[in-house]
Amino acid sequence: MAENDSVIAAARAWQGERLALATVVSTWGSAPRPRGSHMLVAADGRFEGSVSGGCVENDIMATAADVIAGAPFQVRRYGVADADAWEVGLPCGGEIAVMVQPVSAEGFDPALFDRIAAARDEGRALTVATDLTTGRSGVGPGATGEAFLNRYDPPRRLLIVGAVQIAQALAQLAATLGVETTVIDPRGRFLTAERFPDVTLDDRWPDEAVAALRPDPATAVVTLSHDTKIDDPALFAALQSGAGYVGALGSRRSHAARRERLAAMGVGAAELDRIDAPVGLDIGAIGPSEIALSIAAAMVERWHGGGHGR
Repeated sequence: MAENDSVIAAARAWQGERLALATVVSTWGSAPRPRGSHMLVAADGRFEGSVSGGCVENDIMATAADVIAGAPFQVRRYGVADADAWEVGLPCGGEIAVMVQPVSAEGFDPALFDRIAAARDEGRALTVATDLTTGRSGVGPGATGEAFLNRYDPPRRLLIVGAVQIAQALAQLAATLGVETTVIDPRGRFLTAERFPDVTLDDRWPDEAVAALRPDPATAVVTLSHDTKIDDPALFAALQSGAGYVGALGSRRSHAARRERLAAMGVGAAELDRIDAPVGLDIGAIGPSEIALSIAAAMVERWHGGGHGR
């Protein structure tokens, strides 16, 4: 998950130090963090990530200190029924189980962080299995008891075609969501660093840029230019890829005409049905910022395996 990116980066930066890794291995009810969420703790007290949004982090850090000092791995359980619920429980409701293991060959091998990063850079998912009876993690078979499987997907990316006002708002939202964003537009007057600070800019023709960037299931491609010479080639390229979400700005009427144009280019009906148009969740959005919010929500919904009807 994207929220673990900072943990993976910290683990690689802190390589060679004494560390412990906390992982949410099960949840029930309104747990604040999903299964697979990490928190990395160093011997000097530094930490990165979160397993509960703040409810039990102090207790986890104390447990991590014990593990770093040589104690065996532990699985800690927290919930509203705990006697000290407001101390180390979840006053917001729900229950979680958190495994704390050393970052070592006897626990979570440090080399796994490099393997996860390499797979993500290549656009591949990687699953790490942890034997809950021994606390050891590895790739592939090897767990002899109950295993916890944690899948690390490629980083989420957003390719925005059309450097328009909605794109400015969407790029800002994507940044807060930890989504790597590239804005594509061959029109130099639109595509400027002043209009899109801290965003990757690509001035190639959209079909060339999209094809070169190789969208995968963790990538969203959204066309916003309202110029068929720009949007249509981008959509054609996106539909030939494994992009997880493809959206296009425009009314239902304009999308009907768009479907006809793309069909004439050789795009089949099944592929055309992949396009979310009018793009975004129907929240009654008015103005660029609200439209951008609806698009961001639709992307996240699709990444989580959902899909909205029209």
